[in-house]
Amino acid sequence: MVNERKVAVVGCGFVGAASAFALMQSGLFSEMVLIDADRGKAEGEALDISHGLPFAKPMKIYAGDYEDICDAAIVIVTAGAGQKPGETRLDLVRKNVAIFKSIIPQIAESGCEGILLIVANPVDILTDVAVRLSGLPESRVIGSGTVLDTARLKFLLGEHLQVDSRSVHAFIIGEHGDSEIVAWSSANVSGVPLNDFCEMRGHFEHEQAMRKIAENVKNSAYEIIEKKHATYFGIAMSVRRICEAIIRDEKSILPLSSVQHGFYGIDDVALSIPVIVGRSGIETTVPIRLNSEEHENLKRSADTLKKVRDEVLGE
Repeated sequence: MVNERKVAVVGCGFVGAASAFALMQSGLFSEMVLIDADRGKAEGEALDISHGLPFAKPMKIYAGDYEDICDAAIVIVTAGAGQKPGETRLDLVRKNVAIFKSIIPQIAESGCEGILLIVANPVDILTDVAVRLSGLPESRVIGSGTVLDTARLKFLLGEHLQVDSRSVHAFIIGEHGDSEIVAWSSANVSGVPLNDFCEMRGHFEHEQAMRKIAENVKNSAYEIIEKKHATYFGIAMSVRRICEAIIRDEKSILPLSSVQHGFYGIDDVALSIPVIVGRSGIETTVPIRLNSEEHENLKRSADTLKKVRDEVLGE
């Protein structure tokens, strides 16, 4: 039976620890189990985070094993090799697929009936692999996808337009990586088409600004890794937001990674499309407006991911 107030984090590196800390502060859960190949690391993170509980909501935080996740509402998988300077997300695939072949069967064997949230990179391919290895329904195996990329886009657009980024409505779709696409056709600021709002704020060089912002979003992770060797706070806040949508059954629309079956002409590959997400996982995809160029770029992104996945899995 699923305990709606319990979460598990598999992998206690930078992303896992930051995610656990963000979830402790969220008040969404009353129990959190941390699992890592290095048991001492999991125990240390559990102790460190627990010492802040007098300033937060009551919560049981502890290091555990895979049998401890059988009743977790959400199992968050951050375990995997980190992205190194100069290394693309897709360069990670061979190393992390091998790690997933060890981790995911153990999660499946625990009998977990909750949501499996994949955060490790390259997230789209690993989401696809997790579906295959876990045997869980596709609606319950979700990748964090382009939630963080979309947040970066909204932040940069908010800075560009000097407006609250929460009023910016725009999505990054496709791969969480180099072939990601900004869905400019559907972007708006509180219902006002983006170009109209830009001109209202004194910006008229639309093509130039769009190219610059899209490049800045795509290169954000590389820039952060070059400066501080890892990214973890932004993705931790993204994990918190996804968990919030699930646990509160919000029916929120988020650009999450899931296996596609014919949507936008894309089949049998995981990538990010806006979806409605709630307690049962992904309920349905949301058909946002795309122009012909964005549509073609999305299909190319899917082909890129499928080619790498098939090469790694020997298909």
